[in-house]
Parts: sequence; structure tokens; C-alpha cells
Amino acid sequence: IRDRDVTGVQTCALPIYRVHEARNGRASVAIRSRVPLRVSFAGGGTDVPPYPQTHGGVVLCAAIDRFAYASLAPTADGTPFIAESLDYGIRAAYAHPSHLAFDGELDLLKASLRRMAPGAVGGAHLSIHSDAPPGSGLGSSSAMTVAIVGALSRWLDQPLTDYEVAQLAVVIEREDLAIEGGLQDQYACTFGGFNFIEFHHDAVVVNPLRVNPETLLELQYTLLLVFTGTTRRSDGILARQIQNYGVPGGAVQDALQELKHITLDMKRALLQSRLDNFGALLHAGWENKKRLATGITTPHIDEMYACALRAGAIGGKVLGAGGGGYLLLACPETRRHAVARACEQLGGTPTPFQFEVTGLRTWRADGGAR
Repeated sequence: IRDRDVTGVQTCALPIYRVHEARNGRASVAIRSRVPLRVSFAGGGTDVPPYPQTHGGVVLCAAIDRFAYASLAPTADGTPFIAESLDYGIRAAYAHPSHLAFDGELDLLKASLRRMAPGAVGGAHLSIHSDAPPGSGLGSSSAMTVAIVGALSRWLDQPLTDYEVAQLAVVIEREDLAIEGGLQDQYACTFGGFNFIEFHHDAVVVNPLRVNPETLLELQYTLLLVFTGTTRRSDGILARQIQNYGVPGGAVQDALQELKHITLDMKRALLQSRLDNFGALLHAGWENKKRLATGITTPHIDEMYACALRAGAIGGKVLGAGGGGYLLLACPETRRHAVARACEQLGGTPTPFQFEVTGLRTWRADGGAR
């Protein structure tokens, strides 16, 4: 998505900053950031342009205790910028952010440096790693972008609000790198917590939900997160969704409208502590999500989901764009273990998780947290 009007986000005109951390004798102090990943319960797809600009989108999501990390160590003037992925063992050095070229490796790092530090004085070693790989469906790529933005803004002594961080992450991914996708993940990961997010033609509004603590405990107790054994690239799936959306009178518009209704129903159920039909709403959302594009589900996913239902699950969905990653299942407390065993027999890996209340956090390695 290259058109600024399509994303509904204006490019941030960031001033050029000198790097205070490197100038005042504290160049050896590392800056770190941590951003939670997220699970999306309903509404995914309605945040993918151009739908929110024409009809408005809504999602219901929550941060979880899996994280993306960025660490930045300032270096002296004249030293190169070093970008490194600790997960993949990729490392590269560049004389200056203006020399960075996008080639499929470390592009999130490169795009963030080019946009935020075009005139930075002094180099830096910027490394990243994540608790989940790209294509997991947990928003890990966008969480990583937010982590990088957080570390860079701290290094540049440039305070940003949560909305500004999320907006800048959207610009980096959707405009600078032209990665097709939605707007949910950047906001969900930046803010953390349990949120109902609205996407309008000219604004995004994050509404933190005051869900009864006992309701959240019960929800977490009955949910099962299962890695399907495969990851996927989401851009192809989302490109097909965008293409299908342009077909007049097609099923995609109806499916997106139904997803909005399901999201509102699920929000009301949570706020009213009615979890009796939560699994059924997950299932209804999954059935409509599969109507958006081919590739959202696979024979392996269909088989695992069907086995989970036979073992006692009430409903569920594949997280993210689909095609792989994690499966989220709602189970009665007496059937949760049986559902987990059924998924394991097909190569699934049940993964414990907790809801996470915090969003982006940055701190200095000497303990000066924000």
C-alpha cells in the first residue's frame, strides 16, 4: 500500500536530532525496548485498507506475555551503523542510514533508521529478537517495528505518544516498505492491555476495556493457544483480500460486515461477563474470515480445527491473516486437556500464555526505565 490516503496515516515530518546519549559521555549505555505480541479475537480484516476508510473497522484484541525486543548501543562519531537479527544470525554494517537499501534482510531495521535517524551524529549497534517468528499470527512483525521505533525515539531524545509510535510504525511498514496489511497490530502492541480498536477514515481510536478481572481469569483459563507447526507470509493473503473487496456484490463485503457485528457482540459479552457464547462467536468469526480470500485456511488447519471440535472445543480461529501460525481455541474446562492432546497428535504445540497489561516499554541498561 503505497498511497498515503489509502492507509489513512499522514507521514510524520520528523526533525533531525543530534544523539544526546553519544554526546554526553554515556555512549556505552544501551537502550532497550520491549513490546508485547497480541491475540486478536474478532474483527481482523476490517482493519485492512480500503475497508476502514469507507465503512470503518473494529477489532477486539489483547496483548500477551510474548514479546519483541530491540537493543541499541550508541557508538562514537564516524563509526558505522550495525543492524543485527539475533534470531536469524544476520548482521550487516552501514556507513550511514542514507546508505541503507531494502533487499529483504533487516528491512524493518533499515526503514526505521532511514526514517527516524537520517541526520544522527554517531553510529549505533541495533539488534532485535522476538519470542515468536514472523508469520506466527501474533503480530510479531509489527511488534518488532514498534520496538525499534521505541528504542530509536529514546536514543534520539524524541518523546512520542503511544498514538505517534503506532502511527509511525504504520508509515514504516505500509508506506516505506510497501508491505500490505492492516492497522491493528501496531496499535495493539504499542498500547498493550485489552482493547477495542476503531478504525475510521481519518483516525484510529484505541478503547481500553475495563473487563471484570474474574472474567479475564475465566477467559484465559478456557482459552487454548496452539502452534500449528507452520508459519506463513501474510502479504499474499491480504493482497487477495484487497482484490476480492473490489469485486462488486462479492462475498467479501458481506463477510466484513458480519465480522464487525461479531466483534461488537463479543465486546458486549466480555463487558457483561457473559462467556457462555464466546466460543460460538469465535467460530462464527472464523467462518466469515475464511470467506475473505483463499489461503486463509489449509487442509492441515482444517483437520486440526475439526479434531479440536470433536475433542470438545466450542470454537476457535487462526490468528493473524491465516495460512499458518497459531490457532486459538475456546474449550470447556473439562475438555481443555483433551483438545490439547488432539492437536498434539496432529503436530500442534499447545503454548501457555497470560494476558499482558503493559505495552511498549523502553529503558536504559543502567536501570533508567520509562
